[in-house]
Amino acid sequence: MSKHAGVRRLILLRHGQTEWNATDRMQGQIDTELSEVGKRQAKDCAREMASGELLTIVASDLKRAHDTALAVAEHAALPVLTDPRLRETDLGEWEGMNHTEVDALYPGARKAWRLDATFSPPGGENKLQVGARALPVVQELFAERADWPGRTVMLVAHGGLIAALTAALLELPPSNWPVLGGLANTSWVQLTSHGPGPDQPGWRLDVWNALAKVAPDVL
Repeated sequence: MSKHAGVRRLILLRHGQTEWNATDRMQGQIDTELSEVGKRQAKDCAREMASGELLTIVASDLKRAHDTALAVAEHAALPVLTDPRLRETDLGEWEGMNHTEVDALYPGARKAWRLDATFSPPGGENKLQVGARALPVVQELFAERADWPGRTVMLVAHGGLIAALTAALLELPPSNWPVLGGLANTSWVQLTSHGPGPDQPGWRLDVWNALAKVAPDVL
């Protein structure tokens, strides 16, 4: 028996590039499309991400994540399930603005947001709320998928969501959440669960921001 037979592997894949990513515009939950570059990124990463151990693919219902998931699903011969709890952070009044505009209207706020998991953009969510929104997706899969041990579940989502979900799974104290930095487009994170069950999942962080250089839009 493989030493990984009882291990649940979780891959969190960020969507491909959008025009908004390329121009430093704050997307949040605005439903933007993949750019031509993003479509190519999704196609390029799909074959490698669609491993034979892949059990299920669940995506945010926003197009940029869902379309990235579809590229992987085509290679894996799996359907894509959607879950709105995997949407990106609600950025409130910042959505649609570029970084320069946010900094002009809310001096210092974007830096505070990056350094403080309890800071909310005006009218939006903080990182702790995002993590709490997404965590039940994994907990439900843990409870419902008895066939998960030894195989891989993939969630296709957004940079902010993935960082918040990872911190929540690892039960990091809020002061340590900012240690998980940004993710480049179509980069991925891997966690594995080594615990006895849903109450003690024993999550470990194995890989962060893999197969991608750190792009300017995540710094």
